[in-house]
Amino acid sequence: MAKHSEIKLIGTPASPFVNRVQFALNLKSINYEDIEENLACKSELLLASNPVYKKVPVLLHADKPPICESQIIIDYLDEMKPDLYQLLPPVSLDRANCRFWATYIDTKFYPLYDELRRTTNKAGKEAIKEQMIESTQLLEEAFIKSSNGKTYFGGDEVRYLDVVLGCFIRWIKYSDELHDFNTFDEVRIPKLAKWAKKVSSHEALKSVTPGTETLANIFGLLNVYRPPYDQ
Repeated sequence: MAKHSEIKLIGTPASPFVNRVQFALNLKSINYEDIEENLACKSELLLASNPVYKKVPVLLHADKPPICESQIIIDYLDEMKPDLYQLLPPVSLDRANCRFWATYIDTKFYPLYDELRRTTNKAGKEAIKEQMIESTQLLEEAFIKSSNGKTYFGGDEVRYLDVVLGCFIRWIKYSDELHDFNTFDEVRIPKLAKWAKKVSSHEALKSVTPGTETLANIFGLLNVYRPPYDQ
């Protein structure tokens, strides 16, 4: 990304929430400077920029106050640059629906993968997998309603919910490999499975998601350390 930009992103490639903001910035073709954070030894810049939660991502825009939390950052970017690839829909009811499902994804759906990783007994893992199946079926229904028979949650183009959920796909697939599971099962949730393949190949996302080796290192560290990502 561009150096000496007025927009800077404090983050780490080891965070899907940072990847989410990068995805949105790429879609909007906004130049920004990555400031990579060492979460094992948090910088004074991070602590000063997000003194409440001390988490990444944090967006710095010129001399304005820092903006924290990935969904809030994306909302800010959309309001700041509405003419550059608008992510949220123009109708207020549709925006509310997007935010509802975004909150569900961050607070109910994706946390199941962390719970699965931390659960050691087989019965407990199977129970969590059942919850994952139920969650993906709900998301399949949400996709069908939102996409109107088209490629993405946003229709013909990647929009808000595609960014919010899309940032997790690479992480979910790696978790599936470790736990003998298939989140995006083509028989159970054919529409969402097709969407996952399509959005994960999008250039704006491919360029920011970590590779297999990086993911292996991250998942290894997660066994002893829980990084302070947003949410």
